[in-house]
Amino acid sequence: MRANELRQARSPFVLAVVVRAERPTSAKPGDRAIIHPDGTIEGFVGGSCAESTVRIQSLRQLAAGESTLLRITPGGDATGPRDLPGLVVTDNTCLSGGTIDVFLEVVVPAPLLQVYGDTPIARALVSVGSAAGYEVRIAPAPGPVPADALAVVVASHGHDETGLLTEAVTAGVPYIALVASPKRGAAVLAESGVPAGRVKTPAGLDLGARTPGDVAISILAEVVAARTVAKPAPAPRTASALLQIGLGVPTSPEIAIDPICEMEVVVEPGALSYEHDGRTWYFCAPGCRKKFAADPARWGG
Repeated sequence: MRANELRQARSPFVLAVVVRAERPTSAKPGDRAIIHPDGTIEGFVGGSCAESTVRIQSLRQLAAGESTLLRITPGGDATGPRDLPGLVVTDNTCLSGGTIDVFLEVVVPAPLLQVYGDTPIARALVSVGSAAGYEVRIAPAPGPVPADALAVVVASHGHDETGLLTEAVTAGVPYIALVASPKRGAAVLAESGVPAGRVKTPAGLDLGARTPGDVAISILAEVVAARTVAKPAPAPRTASALLQIGLGVPTSPEIAIDPICEMEVVVEPGALSYEHDGRTWYFCAPGCRKKFAADPARWGG
């Protein structure tokens, strides 16, 4: 299943599932689609008008990180609830008729904690981090730093530390820690040449920890703090990566208004448009574009 592939690849997306449809509609209960952060849709949740509404609301929900039930009506639902928590009602005058309820499930990967080193502290981090809802990966040997890592902890006790720290800093990882004594940690940082204050060593809050489990908890506490208050790192990162680590979200989609039906339309490459008098107009469906092109002045062109 495509959704499982995206989960394994740690790619954020919205799974849209039609749960109710009133005739006449082209969508049926059980129809589904995946909406990517760039607005690309895989699957079917109705005709072009319904699809446009699902795309726009999915991008908004992805930016907010919240799932919701979307109700698309053909011209108003004055008798039904409109502002209830978990429900978004949109009037789509472009619809041929019928109301569609689509559940938009926002799927965002768990924050990634990358640990290097096969040591007791490294293994303890896997246990406590997983219990706290993080995806914790442990790599006994040096390897590439994941692009969407929230934290990198080097606990390899003297093996390949400088290279890993330098790569993590270059990648813009928000929290980077080196498990070492104050004296050895300072020597490693001096050798690596990373900016002052960019790598935490000794790793973890000063809780008087002695056992591997206690040290792991002190490190995880700093990771939680980094996730809560950290600002985007100076190195450029993709919107998807920022979303995954909880430091940012995809920017809200640029929206235009169809001059014919007054529906919202995402401004993106490939969107239906029409150039007139030095201005670009966008449309939800070919019918609206054709009507506008026949008489632009009538519609404000």
